[in-house]
Amino acid sequence: MTDSLIQPRTLKGFRDYLPATMVRREWMMQTARQVYRRFGFVPIDTPALEYFEILTGKGSEETDKQMYHFEHGRHHVGMRFDLTIPLARFVAQHHVTVGLPFKRYQIAPVWRGENTQAGRYREFSQCDFDTIGTESVLADIETICVAHDLLAALKLPAFEICINSRKVLKGLLQSIDAGDRATVVLRALDKFDKLGEDVVAKELEEVAQLVPPQIDAVLAMARITGSNTEIIDQLQKLLGSQADAAEGIDRLKLICDALSDMNVAPERVQINLRIARGLDYYTGIVFETILSDLPEIGSVCSGGRYDNLAGKYTKQYLPGIGGSLGLDRLLAALEQLGSGDETAASRTIFIPYFDADRLKDYLQIATAVRQAGFDVELYPEPKKLGQQLKYADFRGFPIALIAGSQELDAGKCQIKDLRNKTTMDASWRPSVKPLTEAIATTLKPVAIDL
Repeated sequence: MTDSLIQPRTLKGFRDYLPATMVRREWMMQTARQVYRRFGFVPIDTPALEYFEILTGKGSEETDKQMYHFEHGRHHVGMRFDLTIPLARFVAQHHVTVGLPFKRYQIAPVWRGENTQAGRYREFSQCDFDTIGTESVLADIETICVAHDLLAALKLPAFEICINSRKVLKGLLQSIDAGDRATVVLRALDKFDKLGEDVVAKELEEVAQLVPPQIDAVLAMARITGSNTEIIDQLQKLLGSQADAAEGIDRLKLICDALSDMNVAPERVQINLRIARGLDYYTGIVFETILSDLPEIGSVCSGGRYDNLAGKYTKQYLPGIGGSLGLDRLLAALEQLGSGDETAASRTIFIPYFDADRLKDYLQIATAVRQAGFDVELYPEPKKLGQQLKYADFRGFPIALIAGSQELDAGKCQIKDLRNKTTMDASWRPSVKPLTEAIATTLKPVAIDL
């Protein structure tokens, strides 16, 4: 009796990453690291599992429902659903050691048991950056700048960073005697661009239980559009006398003015009074980023200010602000836009091994070319050259270095451009420099950022 085979499959909402996708993914993570470090952020890491009490009740009712959690021995533990709440716990424990203000980044997977759709998975990676220990508007300005520079460095098509202030929204709700229903109102408002005004109005009435004049006031603010200067002017007329709103309006103005002074294109950062963000811990500036060519995929980089979150774990006041690049959602967007087709071998040099007695020479060539800074794959078996080149074609190698006994004896090899089928000779003995210079020249016309 033979054992039945187990069907190879992945859980719903989880995915494997094939080499071509993973190369793009690693490049995106490395680009994020470079941008974050440019602004003075340093790396940390936190555990995938936390005590359940650390995570629950900190994001929203929805994230509590989506959290993976279980009993392990005597402990109730949960899998992190974002990187911000573990950060709040981290700084509560380590703020004396790391010092304040503290600027950190973290690139790691998180888990949410949510409904899957395009660009949304139950396991996904976030590329977070945060500044803890200051209320300064400079930190707000810098956060938007980091998001802008990161998206530009990723060479995205047109994008728009939409910013708003929870203080403005809070001031509006206080002015209409609905401050006690802020959570449900903000969650409804956050659906405005996705589901439309009618859906929001219905939710404001049925879930938030607002009366028509209150609903009209919320929707009137949501309809305000125009340039950033025009929106600020309208807000000052509408809510300028309300203390919380006035504070939020002033900070929005400071941020927009500073970004203009820093030559950030005006179409790249836009005040959008419908942006609220779904998590409960936000207290000030909030932002989301939309790809102009693919708005339906949702925000690919978002965040905001959360001045009270660490107060769940320590009496030390630790205000913070940060943002997060949704790596896997952005990757899905790039694939839809046809920007993620590079193969894992797109910058790797291929060396066929077809003279079984000259393994030492092939190893020396591969080593010398690697030491010159190139990625190299040496085929593991001495098969016919045609078979090996067929493999190289399938893998998408741009260049093959071909050398038989005669070429090896002469200290030369043939550089074959596998894309246009051209060839040229170059020597690798006594110096590898002529060979590596020829490789660089051959690669240059199609150099890509991987």
